[in-house]
Amino acid sequence: MNISDAPSKNASFDMNDGEIDLRTLLRTLWRGKLWIIFISFIGLLFGIYYAFFTAVPKYTASSVVMLESRQEQVVDLDSVVSGLAGDQATINTEVEVIRARGLTEKLVNRLDLTSDPEFNTQLRPEPKYSLGKLIGFVREQIEGPRPPRPSRSERATLDATINNVLGAITVSNIRQSYVFRLTVVTENAEKSAQIANQLAELYILDQLEVKFQATEQATNWLTDRVAELQIALEQSENAAKEFNADTDLVSLEALGALNRQMKDLRERQGNSERAAETATARLIDLRAVQTAGDPVQMAKVAQDDPLTRVLRQLEDGNANARTTFDTRFNQIIERAIMNRDRALTQSDALKKTIAELEVRIGSQSNDLLELQQLRREAEANRLLYEYFLGRLKETSVQQGIQQADSRLLSAAVVPIGASAPRKSVVMAFSLILGFLIGAGGVLFKEMSQTGIRTAEELEKLTGHTVMGQIPMIPARRRKNVLKYLSEKPNSAASEAIRNLRTSALLSNVDAPPKIIMSTSSLPGEGKTTQSLALTQNFAGLGKKVLLIEGDIRRRVFSQYFDIKDKRGLLSVLSGDVELSEVAVYKDELQADVLIGENSSTNAADVFSSNKFSEFLEKACESYDVVIIDTPPVLVVPDARVIGQSVDAILYTVKWDSTSRTQVREGLRMFETVNLKVTGLVLGQIDAKGMKRYGYGGEYGAYGAYGAKYYHN
Repeated sequence: MNISDAPSKNASFDMNDGEIDLRTLLRTLWRGKLWIIFISFIGLLFGIYYAFFTAVPKYTASSVVMLESRQEQVVDLDSVVSGLAGDQATINTEVEVIRARGLTEKLVNRLDLTSDPEFNTQLRPEPKYSLGKLIGFVREQIEGPRPPRPSRSERATLDATINNVLGAITVSNIRQSYVFRLTVVTENAEKSAQIANQLAELYILDQLEVKFQATEQATNWLTDRVAELQIALEQSENAAKEFNADTDLVSLEALGALNRQMKDLRERQGNSERAAETATARLIDLRAVQTAGDPVQMAKVAQDDPLTRVLRQLEDGNANARTTFDTRFNQIIERAIMNRDRALTQSDALKKTIAELEVRIGSQSNDLLELQQLRREAEANRLLYEYFLGRLKETSVQQGIQQADSRLLSAAVVPIGASAPRKSVVMAFSLILGFLIGAGGVLFKEMSQTGIRTAEELEKLTGHTVMGQIPMIPARRRKNVLKYLSEKPNSAASEAIRNLRTSALLSNVDAPPKIIMSTSSLPGEGKTTQSLALTQNFAGLGKKVLLIEGDIRRRVFSQYFDIKDKRGLLSVLSGDVELSEVAVYKDELQADVLIGENSSTNAADVFSSNKFSEFLEKACESYDVVIIDTPPVLVVPDARVIGQSVDAILYTVKWDSTSRTQVREGLRMFETVNLKVTGLVLGQIDAKGMKRYGYGGEYGAYGAYGAKYYHN
């Protein structure tokens, strides 16, 4: 199985489709119950100390103000400032008015709260010890003495006091009502009630002052305006009178008569023009036929009876008739000329008369328009004057009858007991907070741990079988490990080694491994102790066993055996000595030990040589089992080189110490050289720790049930 595909879940918080196992979570909290109880108790002590010894008692007082949505009117006059509406916007506005800095400033000045240390922090005595002083002292030591702060101005002190007073005041509107609750919280019961009542009173007085000031301003403005309008009225009336006196008396009736006369003249002038045109045309026609000289046409155009009779005589052949005819026709032409001249003269006379009448009508119209404009201006000024004079009288009356838009519904009373701190709530909250902190610490510690605690977790992480679970051997010195295993053959550690030995032998039933390599991820994980114990256990079966110190870089066998200054593995590989000459038999092991030696040649090169493979083949001819203790795989490549020549690889993981990443990386290193780890060993298991984590009665030879069988 590929290590990258193996699950890497934390056994303490097993995730299933992205969900936390609640039972596992509760078990984790239960394992840390002592720590959680301790932190909860500490939190409770802090809560008790704060509630009974540190916290300053707070007293709450409330006054109730009602917004008058309907105002009683003493007189039926339009107010300069009308009453407030009852909509939500108005209610919210009034809440902000009560909390306005201007109103709070009046409250501070009236009650002289700048002299109260609760609101003026400059009057509070400076504590001997505080975090701020400690920080300032440290800063002075680092940066040097700082210049003194400039003293605060009176305005700045007043503003700071107002801010503190605003922080002690809460204004709320009772839902679905016109009622405001003014709540004040201070360190003194009488002070809370006094501030609440004074604030309500100032709010109502402020409404009256606003209305009074608005009415007063309106009265002053109306007085000035009425005086101005009176002057304007007098001036406009005088102007109309003077104009009427300086011009001819005109009226709409006289102007109408002139217009009718103008109409008649225009009609007559039109008739005259048409008559002149007709006379002119007749004269032209007469002269035209006269020029032609045809008597018949001349008589036809002239339309004159005497001329027609003369024409008959002319037609009858009367010789004198022609002269008479011409004379009569000339008379007709002269009469036509006279008619034309008379019509033209009459038309010119009418035009002159019309022009004179137009000038007269225009002058009369302009005078009449100007007179009417002056009279309208005077009338408009009169109406404005009368209106503003009436409003001035109404506003003057309203100055004495203004009503506030709110009234005090309930005055604040002095509270009997403190409203804060609520000792039971503080203690309960402190206890809960302590519980949460303790639980959070337990969970954080559990989630932050990267070690492996159970074989099941190790198998899930790697996909490899756990062949052994070895508890921590109670030996302070390494030399005492073998002594303990020898003297305590029925101990849990001895049985765990036997289980590991059995698992190793049965890992391949057809060809039981003869060369077994023990390695780990990092130093100090117990692989060497495991190699010694496994060697001792194989020897107990009557097998001939050879233990080889494969870690020739570090060489720790000298901490277990007195084998200093002896020749070992490198001497055998070089051919200087035979294995039988340098293999040292140890009674406590009942097996032979081949130590490592210092070498100038790289250790990986030594184990990569054919001589090392041939050496192992010869060793298998002389021994039933060969166990090689190798260096950590993540530190040097020696283990991967040695692993090419062995039958089984045991990979040791230190309990609750080796991280998951280190285990995965170590196994991956073997996979890169096509080596398969035979099995994993979970070593140095702390039985008490397993019990503390909740696994003591469930897994392996170190479980609680093993106490009936083992003698440790």
